[in-house]
Amino acid sequence: MRRLLLTALLALATGCTQGSVDAPAKPVPLDAQLDPVPNPHGNTDQIDPLPDPEAQGGSVGRAPRRLTVAQLKESIRIAVGMEWDELESRAQSLGRADYALITSENTEPNLVFARFLDDGARKVCIAQAQKDIAQADVGLRTLGRTLPSPMSDLTKLTDAQVDETLVYLSTRFWGAPLAGEELTRYATFFRKAAARAETLKKRDQALAVVCIAMLTDSRFITY
Repeated sequence: MRRLLLTALLALATGCTQGSVDAPAKPVPLDAQLDPVPNPHGNTDQIDPLPDPEAQGGSVGRAPRRLTVAQLKESIRIAVGMEWDELESRAQSLGRADYALITSENTEPNLVFARFLDDGARKVCIAQAQKDIAQADVGLRTLGRTLPSPMSDLTKLTDAQVDETLVYLSTRFWGAPLAGEELTRYATFFRKAAARAETLKKRDQALAVVCIAMLTDSRFITY
């Protein structure tokens, strides 16, 4: 009798112990159900918005960077149609590192760079404008590709022809076409240059001065 009572008490104790340590049943996962993922950025209400582009000169983010000497060389060749022969001899003055005393290229805009670029722009723009004036095949021109052939008195161009030329050149040099008031100012500038060039019997200079102006503009030498 005592043995049966002990056996019953042990069975009862075992049942109570198992019931007290059993973990709660886990919910059955549903198909395509994902565990919630916390936002790694924290509270998005505290993120500062980007600055207004109109208050930042039309750009947001890093400051504009000046072209390196290698980039400048290739950009002039593509935009103008010919290379600046003296660029290599002036490369160090333009900022190229010599890796002896200077180990990093200087890409800061400065007066030395502006002066040498102005000299280079005059050389390549005048030379290419002279070639374009003498070139009857419009497809082989660079600066005067939109002008009629043969290229005669540029003062007789219509407003539409002047605008077309300036839009083409600005897109070629800056990757963005002139428009609005700036296009009007450039058109006035071109017509004055064309009149002066016709007086001097040097029609190429009308194209050359526009080329020089666009080549030395900050939109050409920065990115």
